[in-house]
Amino acid sequence: MPRLLVTGGAGFIGSNFAHYVINNSDYDVIVVDKLTYAGNRASLADLPEDRLTFVRGDIADARLIDDLVGNVDIVVHYAAESHNDNSLDDPRPFLHTNLVGTFALLEAVRKYGKRLHHISTDEVYGDLAFDDPNRFTEATPYNPSSPYSSTKAGSDLLVRAWVRSFGVAATISNCSNNYGPYQHVEKFIPRQITNVLRGLRPRLYGEGRNVRDWIHADDHSSAVMTIIEKGRIGETYLIGADGEKDNKTVVELILTLMGRPPDAYDHVADRPGHDLRYAIDSTKLRTELGWRPSFSNFEHGLAATIEWYRKNEAWWAPAKGATEAFYARLGQ
Repeated sequence: MPRLLVTGGAGFIGSNFAHYVINNSDYDVIVVDKLTYAGNRASLADLPEDRLTFVRGDIADARLIDDLVGNVDIVVHYAAESHNDNSLDDPRPFLHTNLVGTFALLEAVRKYGKRLHHISTDEVYGDLAFDDPNRFTEATPYNPSSPYSSTKAGSDLLVRAWVRSFGVAATISNCSNNYGPYQHVEKFIPRQITNVLRGLRPRLYGEGRNVRDWIHADDHSSAVMTIIEKGRIGETYLIGADGEKDNKTVVELILTLMGRPPDAYDHVADRPGHDLRYAIDSTKLRTELGWRPSFSNFEHGLAATIEWYRKNEAWWAPAKGATEAFYARLGQ
């Protein structure tokens, strides 16, 4: 069977991709993950052992990555430090993983002539004004605003340089905010869901006017597979599902879906440098490659996500206490 190497495959989006690949293709999957706080081996526990191989390791370990890349057909690079609040608290791990790790991976795929797909974020483009009629496109200039988004922008530029300078067969995708199963409770949607499940009040930064363009992780996975199978080498594709919602609306919808009053949340101090609005124009992906999202109704996808967290407390509970202690230290 052909084999995919998925870096960061025990994290939120990577583990959803591993599930998607095994359930919808003939590829076997090798996951390499450092298992920092955001990686969870349990996120892969229900996948068949004859289709999934797990390797614990750091993508910045050049020798390990060389060994792994030499024995697969395609590399899909999800591994990243990805939480803005953490990047403001301590930027160093973001430089190590997002820049040094991506460099190690690029050198390995260059050496062995392997196909690479690099996963990035819409946050590299900065933010948009609330009343801006435009959305991010592949031609939008980079304008990152945090250590997280700036290191992801740097990793994108490394990939582009290795394509141009060394002929590496790579594509890039920049995706909007994901939601769905297996997302760490530090993130916005699962934090609010698990607060309600624990009898705590959700927390909303500032006035909650910040807008994000939400996409279910399954739709992200299907888009990545479409790019791997049909995308043009050297190209960047933006992935989005037309899911713009402000944070206030999302919190109130979570409360309503969970049978609570929609105003049963607290406002906390806003995050420094908090981007105003993200919005993805995925026309290129849809017209050139024929991709379409399955979860076009955000409320339905959110309801399914709430139900997953309700049924899987054993998965998220171990991280909940430390997460809330971190936010308490920040006054949030």
